[in-house]
Amino acid sequence: MKISIFGLGYVGTVSAACLAQQGHQVIGVDVNPLKVKTISSGRSPVIEQGLDELVAQMVAASHLMATTDATQAVLNSEISLICVGTPSNPNGSLDLSYVKRVCKDIGEVLSSKSDYHVIDIRSTMLPGSTECEIIPALESASGKRAGLDFGVCFNPEFLREGSSISDFNNPPYTVIGCDDEKASSIVAALYENLKALVIIVPVRVAEMVKYANNAFHALKVTFSNEIGNICKRQDIDSHQVMEIFCMDTKLNLSSYYLKPGFAFGGSCLPKDLRALLYCSRPLDVHVPVLAAILPSNGRQTEIAYEMIKQTGCKRVGVLGFSFKAGTDDLRESPIVDLIEHLIGKGYRIKVLDRNVSLANLQGANRAYIEREIPHIASLMVDSIEEILASSEVIVIGNKSSEFVDVLSKIRDDQIVIDLVRIAPDRKNLNHNYQGICW
Repeated sequence: MKISIFGLGYVGTVSAACLAQQGHQVIGVDVNPLKVKTISSGRSPVIEQGLDELVAQMVAASHLMATTDATQAVLNSEISLICVGTPSNPNGSLDLSYVKRVCKDIGEVLSSKSDYHVIDIRSTMLPGSTECEIIPALESASGKRAGLDFGVCFNPEFLREGSSISDFNNPPYTVIGCDDEKASSIVAALYENLKALVIIVPVRVAEMVKYANNAFHALKVTFSNEIGNICKRQDIDSHQVMEIFCMDTKLNLSSYYLKPGFAFGGSCLPKDLRALLYCSRPLDVHVPVLAAILPSNGRQTEIAYEMIKQTGCKRVGVLGFSFKAGTDDLRESPIVDLIEHLIGKGYRIKVLDRNVSLANLQGANRAYIEREIPHIASLMVDSIEEILASSEVIVIGNKSSEFVDVLSKIRDDQIVIDLVRIAPDRKNLNHNYQGICW
């Protein structure tokens, strides 16, 4: 394919060299003549392992060239990659002026170009930027319509400095945000020689994936450092601790706990986190990330209550109130906290959980329920039908299999508040269905 790449910084230069290596004809574009001259002479304008050699090879093979002329670059390519910077403003927002300037340049060329052209954005931007900023800029400058006269995709990069060539050629996946099948197929063809899954999603999903990745990377570094600081004060080898931690790919390094939903609970996580925080205090170790976990977790219960409150309804049925489906453990169940709060606010509550039977509850479980909501027996019913018959709002509190069919039984005048995403596919759900964070 014939590709123009706007912005010859780190991402742009790596992308240009690697795509040229894949056999594409690449034109790099930058307003800085020094960067253009550097690439034209067979050198990389950025320092990156192996990049100088790769740029030299691709320029020598006539697969890569560079120019300051945006018009010639767009006219002589089928697709334009935007790789310019999106620096922070003082308030933390993004400065999109460089991206919009490139869009204006490309759009002005498209106004007189008859062939279909795709603009593929690799610059990191907040969700909604493509839809609200980039497409309007392109349409205004070109006088044409996105999705009809030209295509627009958002295609985030996941390159690490120091290993970017390897990362480009061996990605975990390729994400393409696009609502236009023609445009997305053209962008997907750029990566057809790479052995990685191509995932085509709505544009805002692709924009957000980049931020989810980077926020989690930052969280992992900080989490490891806080654990390390606690370890050091106790003469514990933090690297040995974290090496063992990382050996668990079933729970620790997996998707198991990474599904948005309701608060965590149970007999382990809250108790052990409080103990770790207690341990850090006499050691004089400040652990702001660890300390923020329980308040943030409690916020999910507050959000669930606010969702119920906003319905304006007072009769609430709760399906599942043990902290996890398939267990009768009620200790520190966030659903119990939610029920207690609703009772205190005057809501009329009915609850169902077949795994919880007061006659069978023993030990700590029974003590917990008698202490927290001793009148639970008066709230419990024996069937889903009773919940449906008496409730205006249905709250799904855990993923018990018997709750899956409930959504098909909801009346038009009932509201479902799902705390666990009982139905992965929302396409055919009742319009009164609400997910806590989806």
